[in-house]
Amino acid sequence: MPDANTHLPEIQQLAGLMVRSVGNGSVPATTTSLVYLRAGHLVGSTYQVIRHSADLRKAGESEHRINAVATWPDAPYFTEPERAALALTDAVFTPAAPGTERVPEALFTETTKHYDDKAMATLMMTLATAGFWMNVALVSTPDPLPA
Repeated sequence: MPDANTHLPEIQQLAGLMVRSVGNGSVPATTTSLVYLRAGHLVGSTYQVIRHSADLRKAGESEHRINAVATWPDAPYFTEPERAALALTDAVFTPAAPGTERVPEALFTETTKHYDDKAMATLMMTLATAGFWMNVALVSTPDPLPA
């Protein structure tokens, strides 16, 4: 796989803008990492799961919380705002049944109970950024695990 940075040097500027947009402080960094980790589970990106699990460990998160992201609806380790963000992640990264909404109005309404407009915009950008990086990683990372 060719190095995208060599052929598309603008990607570094784009990456920097995306990182700054989701790191504006309106959504806790832990929540952002939980969203990235869950998205990694859903798309089957080992690289993203390992990377964001490591980020959460470095931030002091417990192994219980990190491991429970895979089964978050049944796990008692998450706050209501985190649950809303994880539910939104599941809705965005899981194909909807034909004729149904990917993000139902009820889920959107529930999420807005926990996040103001800026935080909602940040969550949307976090999900978009996760999708962007997941696709890059899935195409360009043949062996994501260290030897």
